[in-house]
Amino acid sequence: MDAAGPAARTRTHVPGEPGLWVLILGDLLAFSAFFGVFMYHRAQRPALYAASQTMLGAAFGLFNTLLLLTSSWFVALAVAAARSGTRPRVLRLLLAAIGCGAAFVASKALEWGSRIAQGITLNTDEFFTFYYMLTGFHLVHVLIGIAVLGYLFNRSRRPEPGPGYAAVMEGGAAFWHLVDLLWVLLFAVLYLVK
Repeated sequence: MDAAGPAARTRTHVPGEPGLWVLILGDLLAFSAFFGVFMYHRAQRPALYAASQTMLGAAFGLFNTLLLLTSSWFVALAVAAARSGTRPRVLRLLLAAIGCGAAFVASKALEWGSRIAQGITLNTDEFFTFYYMLTGFHLVHVLIGIAVLGYLFNRSRRPEPGPGYAAVMEGGAAFWHLVDLLWVLLFAVLYLVK
């Protein structure tokens, strides 16, 4: 019998690298501050925010949410495939995730273009200032995330992906899931919460 007991045999696995979690926590804190400021201003002018929100149309937001949720699912499957050593599957799944991310960027460009064509810009009112700033900041995260997924794809193509491959895959996936989580919160706050 093991004298150390079951607790010593059980190890907690934190995916990725610890430094990445500092970055993720920092991003979550920054977005939390943005959400707090948005909600404070919304409480000051509820009629303006409600009227402006109706001009968004939730269809784009819902489509974008489905794209990112699907992309996160592909990334989670890619991490599982990397752990099991089936790198051809990893490559297919990462390509699918990158495709969903690129479709999100294209959809966001169409949405912004549609709003701008209607004369709705950053300067239309306070709600749309927040809308463009928050979705723009998130879009930067999506572009960084796509670059991270591209790096994971290229690393997965190597004959030998190198030491720490699993941790790199997990870390990249954790960042992509953060991007997804932030969008789900943005979708709720900007498009749905009345």
